Amino acid sequence: MVDSAAIPLVSIICLCYNHERFIAEALDSVLAQTYSNLEIIIMDDCSTDNSVGIIQEYVRKYPQLTFMSTGTNMGNTKAFNLAWRASKGEYIIDFATDDVLLPERVAQQVAAFQKLDETYGVVYSDAEYSDDNGRYVRFHCQRDKAGEVISFAPSGDIFHHLLGRYFICPPTMMMKRQVFEDLQGYDETLAYEDFDFWLRSSRRYKYFFLDAITTKRRLHAHSLSQQLYKPGDRQLNSTVLVCEKAAKLVHSPEEKNALTRRLQYEARHAFLTGHYQQAEQFLNLLRQHAGLGPVYRTIHLLNKLKVDLRIVRVLYQKLLNR
Repeated sequence: MVDSAAIPLVSIICLCYNHERFIAEALDSVLAQTYSNLEIIIMDDCSTDNSVGIIQEYVRKYPQLTFMSTGTNMGNTKAFNLAWRASKGEYIIDFATDDVLLPERVAQQVAAFQKLDETYGVVYSDAEYSDDNGRYVRFHCQRDKAGEVISFAPSGDIFHHLLGRYFICPPTMMMKRQVFEDLQGYDETLAYEDFDFWLRSSRRYKYFFLDAITTKRRLHAHSLSQQLYKPGDRQLNSTVLVCEKAAKLVHSPEEKNALTRRLQYEARHAFLTGHYQQAEQFLNLLRQHAGLGPVYRTIHLLNKLKVDLRIVRVLYQKLLNR
């Protein structure tokens, strides 16, 4: 038996907002971790369902749990910052309580960190996606018949990769506390944290891909990721702000090309979902950064005229999901 004082403390920040249906399974998965030196902080962002009642039952049963509340609904970035600043762990996991940690998750990621040098700040991995009822949907990474990962999952200095494309499943990440200290936590002006955190952290630290399925991510109608591109969602405005910040972080031609691809992607999707104001902002950034070629000049014109082509994106998504 390894003395828990001899191994690093890991803080699991369990963020809850109206996760009544899922929180028991989520907390059970945290308590079932094979890694012994854990600090478990549950931060409720002023849930309006019975989440707090369930949390209080767990706290009474498991005194090692720490329960915090924002007192008023603040959103993910502010709620998380309150919790991690109250934590003490050398490593930190940002865990939404509609997801599930597999039992070896923490042990595997700490072991990976202990083999890496100090230039690494984040370990991420593969995940299993499940539906609203916990049924298997797919894995995040694509694998061949031998089980080898064939989808894009790089390690090392990956700033330009993160700038140009999405490939990390956010709830699989374990992060060094020092990363948050250096960044002063998440940017609280944003509606979501992933993209901004990836860019700011990868500018300073390397990432490592751990080839293991460590997490079950739940896909359900009310999750934050499912709100993107829907009317009234604030995430797209945050993406505009992150892209503005990213332009100041770009140094090399490779990074410039990656930002160009990102702005093109975001402009297309904003336009094709009827978010004309945000599409205009992305197109203006693209013009300043790399100029508009014929395709994006056409999109700019159609966007100004507010031509509704949302059906095109819907049909494209259906073709992808066949």
